[in-house]
Amino acid sequence: MSSTLLDLGFFEIKWYSALILLAFIIGYGLVISRCKKKGLNTTKISDMCFYLVIVCILGARLYYCIFNFKDYMNIIDIFKIWEGGLAIHGGIIAGIIFIFFYTRKHDISLLDVLDVFAPALVLGQAIGRWGNFFNQEAFGPLLDKVNPNNPAFLQSLHIPEFIIEGMYIDDPFKVAIPGYYHPTFLYESLGCLLIFIIIIIIRNIKTIKPGQVASIYFIGYGILRFLIESLREDSLMIFNLKVAQLISIIMIVVGIILFILPYIKRLKKSS
Repeated sequence: MSSTLLDLGFFEIKWYSALILLAFIIGYGLVISRCKKKGLNTTKISDMCFYLVIVCILGARLYYCIFNFKDYMNIIDIFKIWEGGLAIHGGIIAGIIFIFFYTRKHDISLLDVLDVFAPALVLGQAIGRWGNFFNQEAFGPLLDKVNPNNPAFLQSLHIPEFIIEGMYIDDPFKVAIPGYYHPTFLYESLGCLLIFIIIIIIRNIKTIKPGQVASIYFIGYGILRFLIESLREDSLMIFNLKVAQLISIIMIVVGIILFILPYIKRLKKSS
């Protein structure tokens, strides 16, 4: 399994980078298209997208480095982003903070913007997870400890052969035992795709309130990532806790609050 998409000799294009770029391009198209339908200022949103890409990448990198600080005692290594090391939760947190201040400055509805970005974000995550596949990372436990070279479970999933072969990991820096591992990248990618479809269906319901589309993302991805993280072998840790699971719980709580917020406001008005 090669992590390189194109080798020009003097320059390499990695699958991970290409897929992230593809996710941004598709996401941008979805965002602008939805903004036009909702009557949002596409110029301001387009400008926000430009800065948002930078902010999210920096946030994802900083988040990863903080929880792997022992590997980045040399400050210069933090800037070597091409060597890998991004965490989606860091990008989400940084992105939401930026969107909050940007929408306040330009007098745009925060909830409308979150609703617009939710489907683009989760579809981008579905695409981006394939970068982990080509890097042979973000995998789960060994499928068969008795016979590590047995791909029977993967074959029972009826997935393409190239995925099965890609889940045979023998890199001594990543695994102690060479063999076939759970394709958690695939589980999460398909889960994100399902959330995307649900959001697309729900956002067209006439009774949906501002912020509720985003709430489906927070709740859905929070649950998905919490479950996936229980299988992950390379989770970021704080003490003996998986950081991603803690963030996932927070996301679920935020999502529930966003969903019920319109009804709470209605009750206050009627009382």
